[in-house]
Amino acid sequence: MSDVLHDRAWIAARIPHAGSMCLLDSVVRATPQAIHCRATSHRDAANPLRARATLGAAHGIEYAAQAMAVHGALRAGNTDAPRAGYLTSVREVVFHAGRLDTAASPLEIHAECLSGEGNHLIYAFRLEAAGAPLVTGRASVMIDASAGATA
Repeated sequence: MSDVLHDRAWIAARIPHAGSMCLLDSVVRATPQAIHCRATSHRDAANPLRARATLGAAHGIEYAAQAMAVHGALRAGNTDAPRAGYLTSVREVVFHAGRLDTAASPLEIHAECLSGEGNHLIYAFRLEAAGAPLVTGRASVMIDASAGATA
């Protein structure tokens, strides 16, 4: 899985985000433990996450979550419809910038799977632009939460 390069169309087919809500442009690199994605949608005036013409740094969590979803699809060898995943918590989030839309360079989104057992995964993530950190943190993800539910 190393040195994988996929485009936006490939990503959109594997995550449950359609149209302009698919925020990522490409997968730059992926291993079984980590993924590096790139995005330019933070500069798009039509970005669906913008409010009052700005894109706050907190939306970096959504960029990271989409990278985690792509990583999950790669790890699963997923070629079918995406499995549902949910962020169950975010922790130790640090906003190193107030906004994402003011970054002139593409966003570099990094996510590393720190642990995973069954349908529960814990990731560390960081967003940066031109080498400058924008958002860092950790996230817990539950995949196919309904699959483990009992009636």
